[in-house]
Amino acid sequence: MNYTLELNTQEPGSNVVFNTIVFDSFKVNIVERYTGRMNFNPTLCHVLFKIRTLDNDIIATKSGNVRVKIKGDEFESYQKLIQVLNSYDYKNRLINREEVEQEYVHFILRLVISNYELN
Repeated sequence: MNYTLELNTQEPGSNVVFNTIVFDSFKVNIVERYTGRMNFNPTLCHVLFKIRTLDNDIIATKSGNVRVKIKGDEFESYQKLIQVLNSYDYKNRLINREEVEQEYVHFILRLVISNYELN
């Protein structure tokens, strides 16, 4: 499955970061909210994601909600993945970027499959 990863779309001074994964038939919008100052040791406090069609129609979850909050062990795993994506090594191509991106996309895709009914 082909995908495009758009990381860290953010307005200046905002403590909200938007990441998007665009697949062939849908896209995943990921919203990260941070506490503290963004330029000095921000702390990730929660992460939400939702699925949209390529025409920007929102797809409901299996339970009828629009978005899913990442909690518990999954939140801790997400934090570790996003730390690698924001690391010096990733940004300066000192590690295999494709492998790190695939890990992130597979993690999100697993959450999508468990929470959404895609036809």
